[in-house]
Amino acid sequence: MSDTETRVRSRRWLTRYRPGDAGADAQIRRIAEEVGVSEILARLLYVRGYRTPEEAVRFFRMEASFLHDPFLLSDMRQAVERLEQAVERREKIAIYGDYDVDGVTSVSLLWLYLNELGADVSYYIPSRSAEGYGLSLTAVDRLHAGGVKLIVTVDTGVTAVSEVQYAAGLGMDMIITDHHECLEVLPAACAVINPHRPGERYPFTELAGVGVVFKLVCAFEMTQCRRMGRSELDGVREVCRSYADLVALGTIADVMPVTDENRLMISLGLRRMETDCRLGLRELACAASGKGRTLPKITSTYIGYVLAPRMNAAGRVSRASIAVELLLAGTKARAEELAAQLCALNSERQAEENRISQEAYRKIDQMPASERGYVLVLDDDSWHQGVIGIVSSRITERYGLPSILISYGRGEQEANGAPSPDDVGKGSGRSIRGLNLVEALSACGGLLVRFGGHELAAGLSIRRGDVEDFRRQINAYAAERLTDGMLSVCMEADCEVEVRDLTLSLAEELGRLEPFGVSNPVPCFLLRDTTLLRVVPMGGGKHIRMTLEKDGRAVTAVWFGQNPDCLPFEAGDTVDLLFQLGINEFQGRVSLQLIVQDAMPSRATRERYEQQQRRYEALCAGAEYDSAEKVLPCREDVASVYTFLRREFRSGHSRFSLCRLLDVIRTGAGEPMSYSKLRFILRILQELGICGVSEPEPEIFQFDIFPTTKTNLEKSLILHRLRSRQIK
Repeated sequence: MSDTETRVRSRRWLTRYRPGDAGADAQIRRIAEEVGVSEILARLLYVRGYRTPEEAVRFFRMEASFLHDPFLLSDMRQAVERLEQAVERREKIAIYGDYDVDGVTSVSLLWLYLNELGADVSYYIPSRSAEGYGLSLTAVDRLHAGGVKLIVTVDTGVTAVSEVQYAAGLGMDMIITDHHECLEVLPAACAVINPHRPGERYPFTELAGVGVVFKLVCAFEMTQCRRMGRSELDGVREVCRSYADLVALGTIADVMPVTDENRLMISLGLRRMETDCRLGLRELACAASGKGRTLPKITSTYIGYVLAPRMNAAGRVSRASIAVELLLAGTKARAEELAAQLCALNSERQAEENRISQEAYRKIDQMPASERGYVLVLDDDSWHQGVIGIVSSRITERYGLPSILISYGRGEQEANGAPSPDDVGKGSGRSIRGLNLVEALSACGGLLVRFGGHELAAGLSIRRGDVEDFRRQINAYAAERLTDGMLSVCMEADCEVEVRDLTLSLAEELGRLEPFGVSNPVPCFLLRDTTLLRVVPMGGGKHIRMTLEKDGRAVTAVWFGQNPDCLPFEAGDTVDLLFQLGINEFQGRVSLQLIVQDAMPSRATRERYEQQQRRYEALCAGAEYDSAEKVLPCREDVASVYTFLRREFRSGHSRFSLCRLLDVIRTGAGEPMSYSKLRFILRILQELGICGVSEPEPEIFQFDIFPTTKTNLEKSLILHRLRSRQIK
């Protein structure tokens, strides 16, 4: 592997629709004319797979997303029969769930339904830190001691082969409902319902865990209706009316594709939240918004970024049952109390997440590039096990590499003495397209205590003494499967637009595509060659607002999370934008706003910088240069750069784009500094131990100012070599 740091930073933009295909363009025009939508919306439908006016109409009416027969799922009849038996005999039933939002909504849905039937039902969600993911023998013992005869797992259990066998030995039956990937051997339960079972004939495999529970409840209700001579469809409709909001919440939170049944259930669920919001969800939304009793508009985006993180915080830093209690709350006072708890836990989670992220970034940035490998495996004793999954997501997004974080649990060293090779750490990983994480973990299965999950996200347990071997094995596995193309950060636009296309009516029309999510993302557009007029920091420098102009028309764009000092361009440059269209409402005024997803210098600007970069690389390789090129720095030039960096570092700024540095730093003579001269000065400062300089992204520099006394510039070998190549 060559230079990992540079390789993983490369970014690619892809456009799903490119004009020039006569057949596609004709179909798009036909959709626009016959369905009565704009040509841009017709393009969006086309690239999402709706290629005819008829398909587009069905998309809007959701006729393509009908509910499939739940009995097409393997073992569904056996599950219904055993559940019926338990209800009729008043056997103790325990619902065993996972601690994320998908698990919480699964538990809540099934508990509400069985409780309505009069069943003797309870639920059990393991502690993330004390018990870890999945079914455990300890939990089975507890449930057996409580007299439980039937365990129904939700959003977990498909890999619990030994646990199911153990429960059977205690006289307990088990129904498994799950949607995670299956191993070669399934548990010997009464029923194993999972759309990912080998040979499964169910037509839609992308159900969330709560979606699988929903199908079980539909099958049960259909059976009851059939026996009473009622329409099975009436039963399904009643289940939808009662629980679509929970299905939508869990499906969105688990980032499942918004297609087929998921699209229909999310739409029905959002509709219910708008017209008859469940008490607990209402109080959580009001508490999160900070606007008192005013219920904010609940969309798929709002759930994903506001409600789901607060509900997930319960299982991450406390106990997941708090979120279940919220969904089951029967009084406003109780719902308010639980909503406040979740908001407080989320603030705690955010603080812990930021702490761990910074520590993990430092560990990675201090690694030599040659030692990073294809999978970043980090471990630590102090990291909170409930938060490392989120941090792993951050790392994978930041570095473009699969990552796995392992924690041995806060406080365990104090309780157990010195670290031992037998200490069991819990890990959480995130992957990229091209590396199935469950398959990768399976290839290293001999080193793991347990593991499970999805293609792109998984959990594991591992002994401390096996981590180094695991790091080597999983990197060897990834090296055989990942290519440079897979490691590029790829961002996708639906289509390219011109500034004249950007109107309020288009932004409003895009709402017809909702609900958004995986496989039906918020539309993203590409706009080329716009002139950057102004950049204004927002939120204390955490975000920026830009004013841009093209073809005589100015547009406003906001870029959340972008540090102004790290922009790879400056006012006056032409830039290309990837963005979503938003509507900004402020003081009664409605205006169009571009929500920037990424931006880079335009092709002409990039070519200018690339030319400068090639010249700098040639100079580094030994090329001669003329004094007129102004490459050789003098003491005053070095002092100018150091003075600026030291002042900014003391003010808390340590990260700058090269473009920003070239814009603000002048030579000792007060002239603009050349690209090559600035690059050589940065190398000299690092060589002499005056500054720490790293380049985490191309043309983005991270600085650290070291305590130093007066330094003799003549000790720089870089400076001497540079002088020797100047043509007199």
